[in-house]
Amino acid sequence: MTGPLTGFKVVELAGIGPGPFCAMMLADMGAEVICVDRKTPGALGGGGSIVDRGRRTIILDLKNPASVEIVLRLVKRSDVLIEGMRPGVMERLGLGPEPCLQRNPRLVYGRMTGWGQTGPLAQAAGHDLNYIAITGALNAMGHADRAPTPPLHLVGDMGGGAMMLAFGIVSALLETSRSGQGQVVDAAICDGVSLLATMYYAMLKSGIWSTRREANMLDGGAHFYSCYACADGKFVSIGAIEPQFYALLLQRCGIDDSDFKAQWVQKEWPALRRKLEALFKTRTRDQWCELLECSDACFAPVLDFAEAAQHPHNVARGTFIETNGVTHPVPAPRFSRTPGAAGTVPKVGQHTLEILSELGFSEIEIMTLRESNVIL
Repeated sequence: MTGPLTGFKVVELAGIGPGPFCAMMLADMGAEVICVDRKTPGALGGGGSIVDRGRRTIILDLKNPASVEIVLRLVKRSDVLIEGMRPGVMERLGLGPEPCLQRNPRLVYGRMTGWGQTGPLAQAAGHDLNYIAITGALNAMGHADRAPTPPLHLVGDMGGGAMMLAFGIVSALLETSRSGQGQVVDAAICDGVSLLATMYYAMLKSGIWSTRREANMLDGGAHFYSCYACADGKFVSIGAIEPQFYALLLQRCGIDDSDFKAQWVQKEWPALRRKLEALFKTRTRDQWCELLECSDACFAPVLDFAEAAQHPHNVARGTFIETNGVTHPVPAPRFSRTPGAAGTVPKVGQHTLEILSELGFSEIEIMTLRESNVIL
């Protein structure tokens, strides 16, 4: 491993969604990640998912005190713990922050939840859609004449959750290198998405953002910042905000209609959108690519996941690789001297015996753990 986090050790308590993705990000950057999986097969982020790349895994029954001691031994030799349980569950298992920090005072204890560790909703079940709903972000997405459109869980679980937790963990590790003390990182998806929406709150205060959907520059309301259907039923995206880029778009599209001079007259946006809708339906997506791609018209084709891996720009940058027949993205961001790398995908529990041996368990002790169903 050569990534910038090489040398750091992470214990991941198996979960779903943002927790495994955060652990993947750390593993991609060189951290040694051990996933403590549950006895239920397939609990590792879906069981053999590409998101599980770069880990070693051990299967334990966390309801057994002997398993708790194994986790605490792992904690003692690690820099980070990641857990995504409902608030209070880790404490009931005997693996809350207090016993873990007692065992390792330098530990960064990362907690991933939707609502956070405190507050009226802390104990309620929920998913990505619910968490982004209370931030104001969901209400801003979708069409004006219908209910808000549920976005992919990139916004909540991955952006507001996993990436914020990863940022919090790395920030805490930097602080620990100076103070010698660990701490708890409380990463709540609703907090993270709220932070991602900071600019929109600023625009709302300034009077340049409306809480009505499709009434703003960046939510599909503006004709120059939207997606359009083509003659073949595929789509293209236009983001020509700046005057010079807007002018180039009009020029390349052969538009000499004086109505388009009213770029920033909001009441004209619906009519101008209808004109662009008609225009873009006159050519296929590929034909529009030939005309507009690689220019300053702020244009790109709207691709599906399979198409994205084949786009010349992504191919040139090596954005995707294939592992065991699965096409997936390479680690990001990129480093000039200590690049990250996408590790292999483990089988669930593949490294149980190996990890126990590293922790000092003898063959007889391991056999006893197996016979008592502490491990699988």
